[in-house]
Amino acid sequence: MLTRKHSLEGKHAFGKAAELFDTLDSDAAMKLAMVAGDITLVLDDTGTILDTAFDPNEFPGFEGWEGTNWIETVTVESRPKVMEMLAAARRGEVQHWRQVNHPTRDGDVPIRYAVVNVNGGEHRIAFGRDLREAGKMQQRLLQVQQSLERDYMRMRQLESRYRMLFEMAGEAVLIVEAATLRIREANPAAHTILGARAGSLPGKKLPSLVDKASRDPLQAMVGAAMVSSVTSPAPLTIAKGSQKVMASLAGFTQDRGQFLLLRLSADGMIAAEAKSPVLDLVDHMPDAFVVADTNLEVVSANRAFVELVQSPSLDPLRGRHLANWIGRPGIDLDLIEGQIDQHGAARNVSTVLRAGDDIQGEPIEISAVRSEGEGGHYGFVIRPIGRRLRDLPPGSQDLPRSVEQLTDLVGRMSLKEIVRESTDLIERLCIEAALQYTSDNRASAAEILGLSRQSLYSKLHRHGLGNLPGEGD
Repeated sequence: MLTRKHSLEGKHAFGKAAELFDTLDSDAAMKLAMVAGDITLVLDDTGTILDTAFDPNEFPGFEGWEGTNWIETVTVESRPKVMEMLAAARRGEVQHWRQVNHPTRDGDVPIRYAVVNVNGGEHRIAFGRDLREAGKMQQRLLQVQQSLERDYMRMRQLESRYRMLFEMAGEAVLIVEAATLRIREANPAAHTILGARAGSLPGKKLPSLVDKASRDPLQAMVGAAMVSSVTSPAPLTIAKGSQKVMASLAGFTQDRGQFLLLRLSADGMIAAEAKSPVLDLVDHMPDAFVVADTNLEVVSANRAFVELVQSPSLDPLRGRHLANWIGRPGIDLDLIEGQIDQHGAARNVSTVLRAGDDIQGEPIEISAVRSEGEGGHYGFVIRPIGRRLRDLPPGSQDLPRSVEQLTDLVGRMSLKEIVRESTDLIERLCIEAALQYTSDNRASAAEILGLSRQSLYSKLHRHGLGNLPGEGD
């Protein structure tokens, strides 16, 4: 925004250096005029442009203004401003900067001018300063401001929605400072289950609300939550009323501080006490068993799966995608899902399981099923078959000997590898047939196969046929 501070009015005039300007020659005065503005116009009393000084690279299309009236070079909206500046110059009034726009093929060019009388008022010099960069900066500033306002409104809306969910949730939820275990927030369900008055929990320390016998397990849960994203639920006893609850803790970081999300459930304790014997048998079965959600992320697993993927416990596995360990990404698990959608179950799908630094993986078989209804779960039975494959008698060079053996490779090898194996199989069978047809005469075998003798010898060596009898040429 242009104000009077951009004009000569009120500015302290030169004192000691005033006499210096009397000694300026024409060349120095011309350089000062050129430096004072991005574009400088020399005008007569009528406003006709006598001369110009500007960079043609910065102001394309401004050439040829000499002999043209200044008013004719600006837009219609800017002409009154030019007339006012020229009239003020004739009256000898102090000039203020005024913005005018020059039309070009690339759009209007905004320039602010100040007019100064010279040569006793016979001529005038209009000093112009380019405002395009300032306009672009103002536009960027406006866009950033609008973006910040949109983000702020979006965050306020999200905060309102999550606050409503937090307050209306039927499960008891508390936000606790990790360092001091002081409660930061608690929803109404948390006040009810802990037997506290509405709004009285924030500021209290969590250990004071549980029974003394439960404080050590609570501290152990806090330590586990600080090093793992998810921890196993643990039973706690509430100090008021001695009610038993099942507690789950999860750590998170906010505003450079560490906090804990504590969930309390009385029903969870009942479910834990009434654990089905089937679940206990599944946990001890020798084959790995995994329960995953609709996104194929681990919900639970038995001990065999934890050992199979070389994990110290089940907690680090929860929430991770099965593709981290099972099959080739985007292939095998999608195939299993497709079989379940089509047939209701997947049986004995051959794939591999990767654990630790094992890139190639161990051969396994998977059977899977999905529960019905929305939000159902997948159940996977994983059986390692590497030992069983190692016990099979090896074939010659372990090459497939039939089409059936080739199709058995689907799921264990990529199509490119299977095609390579099939090419080797056909080549070997043809060479063996040619040698048998020619009574092991390799020269004749090479001729009927359309190969040179050197190529045939190379292929015999590659397929392990070099020790065949009959070296006759």
